Amino acid sequence: MARFRVVLVAIAAFSLAVATGWWAGGEPTRYQATVIDVIDGDTIVVDFANATTVTVRILGIDTPETKHPEMGVECFGPEASDYAKRRLMNAHVRIEFDRERTDKYGRTLAHVYRDGSRFSDELLAAGLAEWFVLPPNGRYSRTQLQLELVARARDVGMWGAC
Repeated sequence: MARFRVVLVAIAAFSLAVATGWWAGGEPTRYQATVIDVIDGDTIVVDFANATTVTVRILGIDTPETKHPEMGVECFGPEASDYAKRRLMNAHVRIEFDRERTDKYGRTLAHVYRDGSRFSDELLAAGLAEWFVLPPNGRYSRTQLQLELVARARDVGMWGAC
């Protein structure tokens, strides 16, 4: 019976590992790039060293809309977009891929780092974005959810204004 439990626990652990992706191990894939345009708070255009230009949808967050054809401008959308422009325009950033690299719109999905910090975390802490997981890309979701919850509790940014 004890051996059966060990096997059952091992199968459950392996299933969880496969489902969450941590089984792959190793360091995530990272590249250096320069931000050449900021579309809005969670979407940027970067130029890689090899002259490849891509639109990047920043993982872990969703910012209020500023250019959506049906939703229009949402509360705190301009503030999130302006913050992203101030922090990222012409900046050298590190792009880190998660499990899936593109979304259904053809955008590159990645975590973006500026000055060694994950940019999505900045937006969450400032109340300029909400936590958003685009499965299976959830590498930092626990930390990011915690940042949103603290911002909400403090009525920071959109949480105190919208």
